Amino acid sequence: MKILKTCFSNSWGGLEIYSLTTIQKLNERGIDTTLLSLTQAPIIQEARTHHINTETIDNAAYLNPSGIKKIITLLKKENFDLIHCATSKDLWLVVPALKLTKLNTPLLMTKHMGSYIVKKDILHRFIYRRVNIAIAISNVIAKNLIDTTPLKPEKIKLLHNGIDTKSFDPAKHDRNKVRSEFGINDDELLIGMTARFSPGKGHEEFIAAAKILCNDYNNLKFIIVGKASRGEDEYENKIREAAHQAGIFDKIIFTGFRKDISDILAAMDIFVFPSHAEAFGIALIEAFSMAKPNVCSASDGVLDIAIDCQTSLLFNKQSAENLAIKLKRLIDDRNLREKLGKNARLRAVEHFDIEIFTDRLISIYKETLNEK
Repeated sequence: MKILKTCFSNSWGGLEIYSLTTIQKLNERGIDTTLLSLTQAPIIQEARTHHINTETIDNAAYLNPSGIKKIITLLKKENFDLIHCATSKDLWLVVPALKLTKLNTPLLMTKHMGSYIVKKDILHRFIYRRVNIAIAISNVIAKNLIDTTPLKPEKIKLLHNGIDTKSFDPAKHDRNKVRSEFGINDDELLIGMTARFSPGKGHEEFIAAAKILCNDYNNLKFIIVGKASRGEDEYENKIREAAHQAGIFDKIIFTGFRKDISDILAAMDIFVFPSHAEAFGIALIEAFSMAKPNVCSASDGVLDIAIDCQTSLLFNKQSAENLAIKLKRLIDDRNLREKLGKNARLRAVEHFDIEIFTDRLISIYKETLNEK
C-alpha cells in the first residue's frame, strides 16, 4: 500500500502531532506513507527529523492553482493507492487535482473538530462527492458531519484516536520525580489538568473549584500544565490573575509547556478534564493510561471515553460547584480513587491504544481499496 497523507496546516498542536504519529505507525507496519504539507509548516520540519518522506506546496489557499498543479504533478508521478486528508480544508486542493487528472484514487478525510457552518451548497456537494470515507474521531463528530456536510451516514466511520499505552504506563514512572521538583510533600494530594491555555478548556472552573476545596482541606496542591495558544497570552494571564484573586496562587503550580507529560501525570493523585466542548480528548486517555482517578465534564467526545462511576466521575460542564463536589468524593475516598484508576488504565489499554487505532485504520484502508 502506498499512501499520501495531507496536512495543510502551519500550526503545531494535537491535530498535527497526531497526523505525524499516524504516519510513523503506518511506516512501521511497512505501509509506504508520504506527508504532503506546507513548505514552512512545523509538521514538515518534524517529519524530516523522523526521516519521513515529505512533499510540499507553498500555499494552501482555497482552490489555489499553483497548489493544485503541484499536487497533480505529484499524483501522476507517485501513483498512490489512497489519499488521506487530515482536515476538510485539504479537500479544496486535493479534489480538484483528482478531478483534473481523472484518477479514481480513493480519498479519505479525518474530521478532528466540529463545525457550526452548514456546508451543503452546490460547491461543497461537488467537493464532498469525491470523498470515499470520512473518519470521525468521536460520536459527536460523526453527528456533526451528518448535520453539516452532504456526506451520507454510510460514508462515515468512527475511529477513536489512540496513544502509546506502553509509554503511558504507571509502572514505568516515578511518582516522586516531579513532586520533588515542585516540593510537593507525600501527604499532599496533587490535583491537576493538562491543556493549552485557550477559552473553553475549563481553566476558570478548575480555579474556582480549587478555591472551594481549599476552604475545606489544607493538604491540597494543584497543577496546571500547558502554555497559551498562539495569540492567547492574554487568556493565560487572565487565568493566573484569577488564581491571585481567589487567594490560592500559592497552592497552584503553573508549569508552562512540558514534554514529560507521563511523569507529570505520575505525580498527580487526581486528574481533571474540565473542557466545555471537546471533540475527543487525548489528554484524558493519557491520564486513563496512567491509571489516574479523574473528574471530567459530561459532554461531547468525553462521553466516548469516560464511564461515570467506573473509570471517572462526571460533572456538569462549566459548573465549578459540581466539579468541587465530585473532587471531594475522590479526596475523601482512597478506595474509590484506586478503583477508578485501575478501571481507567484497563479501558485505555483495551480501547485506546495506538496499535488498536493503527489496526483499524489499516482495515478501513483495505476495505476502501476493495470497494474501488
